[in-house]
Amino acid sequence: MQAIRYWDYYDMTETFSDLYTKSSKQESFHHLYDIITSRKNILLAYRTLKSNKGSKTPGTDKKTIDDVKKLSEDQIVKEIQTRLRNYRPKKVRRKLIEKENGKWRPLGIPCIMDRLIQQCFRQVLEPIMEARFYKHSYGFRPLRSTHHAMARVQFLINQASLHYVVDMDIKGFFDNINHSLLIKQLWNIGVKDRRVLACISKMLKAEIDGEGRPSKGAPQGGLLSPLLSNIVLNDLDQWVGESMGILSPQ
Repeated sequence: MQAIRYWDYYDMTETFSDLYTKSSKQESFHHLYDIITSRKNILLAYRTLKSNKGSKTPGTDKKTIDDVKKLSEDQIVKEIQTRLRNYRPKKVRRKLIEKENGKWRPLGIPCIMDRLIQQCFRQVLEPIMEARFYKHSYGFRPLRSTHHAMARVQFLINQASLHYVVDMDIKGFFDNINHSLLIKQLWNIGVKDRRVLACISKMLKAEIDGEGRPSKGAPQGGLLSPLLSNIVLNDLDQWVGESMGILSPQ
């Protein structure tokens, strides 16, 4: 709900609603770059990023949201617009987080300005994708949680007499996302602004400090990564839903 209030504050609600409606009608989008780089969208992204706890975490350039706060709104807008004209993401900081099973999860932490740019893209792409995603997909989506997934399971148990839950895990999913396939899926969904696709491709191939440029994967830690992962999984979600008639979107 807080994000929605931000949209109202920057007068972006109508824009995002229009994107959602057009996407629901299977329309394509050729001029998203102008929306992404608009003053209102950049300032909305900045306000949203400030409320993110991770904004205090430095990237390879050692800068955090506190450094961005030293700039005026005009300076922030100009900086983002200038960077995107010939976008070259800075090196991504690698950080390893220990998991419960003793293994390590690799995080990729972009520099703060690159995170701000990713947020600009996420805000515009999200309503387009939300209109296309499977209705009963609940992971990493706005206003959805595990509680909604559990409620759906309970509904199917009570109404359809289903009693089995299949628990699956895709090993190393984030680390093995196919870049070319992802860009193709974005295109098929309707994102046909080549400037936008080129920028996303550069985000995916941003050099990881000490490791070089990745040929696959979307590093966990990027603000756009959860949305991109859901785009990759969308075909699987739709296929499972269609294959299991009882799990169809109705």
